[in-house]
Amino acid sequence: MLLLFCASLSAQNLTGTVTTQAGQALENVNIYNLNNGKHTHTNANGSFVLSSVAVSDSIAFSRLGFATQHLVVNKRNGINISLAEASTSLDQVLLTSEVNSLSSVVAVDLKLNPVKSSQEILRKVPGLFIGQHAGGGKAEQIFLRGFDVDHGTDVAISVDGMPVNMVSHAHGQGYADLHFVIPETIDNIDFGKGAYYADKGNFNTAGYVDLRLKESLDASSLSLEAGQFNTSRLTGMFSLIDEQNHSAYLASEMYLTDGPFESPQDFNRINVLGKYTYTDANKDKITLTASHFQSKWDASGQIPQRAVDQGLISRFGAIDDTEGGQTSRSNLTLQHLKNLEHNAVLKTNAYLSKYDFELYSNFTFFLEDPINGDQIKQKEERFIAGLQSTYERKHIALGETRLDYQAGVGFRYDNIDDVSLSHTLNRQTVLEPLALGDVDELNAFAFLNTEFKTGKFTFNPAVRLDYFKFDYYNKLTETYDNQSESKVAFSPKFNTVFAPSQNWQLFLKTGIGFHSNDTRVVVANGGEEILPAAYSADLGTIIKPMPRLALNATLWTLFLDQEFVYVGDAGIVEPSGKTRRMGVEAGARYQLNDWLYVFADANYTHARSTEEADGEDNIPLAPKFTSAGGLSVDNLSGFSGSLGYRWLGDRAANEDNSIVAEGYFVTDFNLNYTIENWTLGVIVENLLDTSWNETQFATESRLFNEPAPVEEIHFTPGTPFYLRGKITYRF
Repeated sequence: MLLLFCASLSAQNLTGTVTTQAGQALENVNIYNLNNGKHTHTNANGSFVLSSVAVSDSIAFSRLGFATQHLVVNKRNGINISLAEASTSLDQVLLTSEVNSLSSVVAVDLKLNPVKSSQEILRKVPGLFIGQHAGGGKAEQIFLRGFDVDHGTDVAISVDGMPVNMVSHAHGQGYADLHFVIPETIDNIDFGKGAYYADKGNFNTAGYVDLRLKESLDASSLSLEAGQFNTSRLTGMFSLIDEQNHSAYLASEMYLTDGPFESPQDFNRINVLGKYTYTDANKDKITLTASHFQSKWDASGQIPQRAVDQGLISRFGAIDDTEGGQTSRSNLTLQHLKNLEHNAVLKTNAYLSKYDFELYSNFTFFLEDPINGDQIKQKEERFIAGLQSTYERKHIALGETRLDYQAGVGFRYDNIDDVSLSHTLNRQTVLEPLALGDVDELNAFAFLNTEFKTGKFTFNPAVRLDYFKFDYYNKLTETYDNQSESKVAFSPKFNTVFAPSQNWQLFLKTGIGFHSNDTRVVVANGGEEILPAAYSADLGTIIKPMPRLALNATLWTLFLDQEFVYVGDAGIVEPSGKTRRMGVEAGARYQLNDWLYVFADANYTHARSTEEADGEDNIPLAPKFTSAGGLSVDNLSGFSGSLGYRWLGDRAANEDNSIVAEGYFVTDFNLNYTIENWTLGVIVENLLDTSWNETQFATESRLFNEPAPVEEIHFTPGTPFYLRGKITYRF
């Protein structure tokens, strides 16, 4: 009797594979039963199992960038579907009970309007704003969900699974420099907000961003860009192998600019990346990626508002124009995908990185040293090794419920030599070493992510366990001083998603995340309270009232535990206290026709410290209101382009809101025309030539010969009207 029952269940399954027309397996194809609402996705080798399928049911196969295909079932086993490439369209996105559907919806933005510079990459995430304040070579300052993330403290950033955030960094914890990514190599930007994802660990509090790079190129290309401020950029994309089982390409970039500042930035950046992929007859896959990046620049830094008001300098002038730095990063990653029995795959990702960093800054000018000035140097040399291996199995039948799960283990090891802070003069003379030491930091982890799909619900309980080992050797002490601490973080998650139809999704997400503190904080604080937890919840919906219209709205809250922060600019430890953030997010995307697409996102956040009195509980620089949007044109008689805006509202620059960081509204524009193998383009940043401040801080400083220090806004001016031309040849 039991065998007959199991056989009848098996007979109701629809099984098969989905490939491109070239025969390559397609992962994450959405397979939806239009008769009963059951759905599934293909795994890494393109295979799928769809339960509760009857003969004559109508099944839809959809994936972004491919024409949706429908199948009327006449057999249930060995179905082979081939999808044809098509122009990206919102009607290719179905809203099933997947945990992170918004990332799939927003992927349309990237496909229709690709990023044109490394600064644009993170801006593709709705609600995420960035600011540059050190000459273009330093990692951007990040703002998301009421967080001034600094350079990455509360957003986990990775590229093809390799972490970008730097632990115990010379400049700041979580420092995430994405300038080693060549924009033309990006295939997709996967993101999630909140701490709800078991495979994302350290720094995943406000959210995560994972860039996925292309496995192959459609064509080789050469591109030259030139414009104002002595700017030029040369990019080469070369397809070396393009066969069914092998693919390889080489990408390179050289970027030069002086910027709009009176003291030329003399900025230069070189990027080289090579990627090789081999797929065998069993659809097992090996991908090897190697890249090298190096950059050098001068900077005008952050200038005080009073110096501009008094006519001492212009908005693009400098108090100390000897700021700047240099950095490099070399990466080697190996990804292996092994197909196993029972619709299971084993994914392994290993990486090595060699990283160097040197930065000269002067935030307070002559406050501490009225003779030589307050310039500082931050420097480090780093080696990173890591591995993550994940066993993934889908389509396990538990009666009417289907179980998918992923179980993973891994580690990351950082060896940081001579991480230092020094008082310097004119970027040449070391006046006083302030901090110097070696850091060794190990993070070992394991996670289990399960998804129970029953009817139109998905229940997603998950858990993650992280172990940290911190070691610091202080080289400025006369005797041997090696300190060591260890800590464990336990991070449970539980998400519920309900999809009444293929055009409507509701979700409730809950989870605990964390970010680690700098090793120097850990040992200074005796290992206590050094993995502050973030408790977060999201309640929201995504709806498509029309095939080419998508709307989303979310209410969310996040509570962050006590933490101790190592201030790399001063070499001191400061407690920051507990904080609570609550917010609302809304977005809309509408594809009016095949060539015109519009979108907008808006976010409001109330962020406060919970341990301070009313009126003194503002979180400095926490954004309250942000919005971004625009329209894009794609393939209109050879023309394509976009017009976009970024809007950041006023916000408190200090705890009592007595100093305000002014907001801005900036528009950007680009237009391209393609004829045969040639594309001619124009890029304009700040189309309306708005005077705006890209980054702002409430800082106490003293100018030369000033009798007393002054606390006020110090800022880096935003780019003025900035015109560039671009020509691309494909072959």
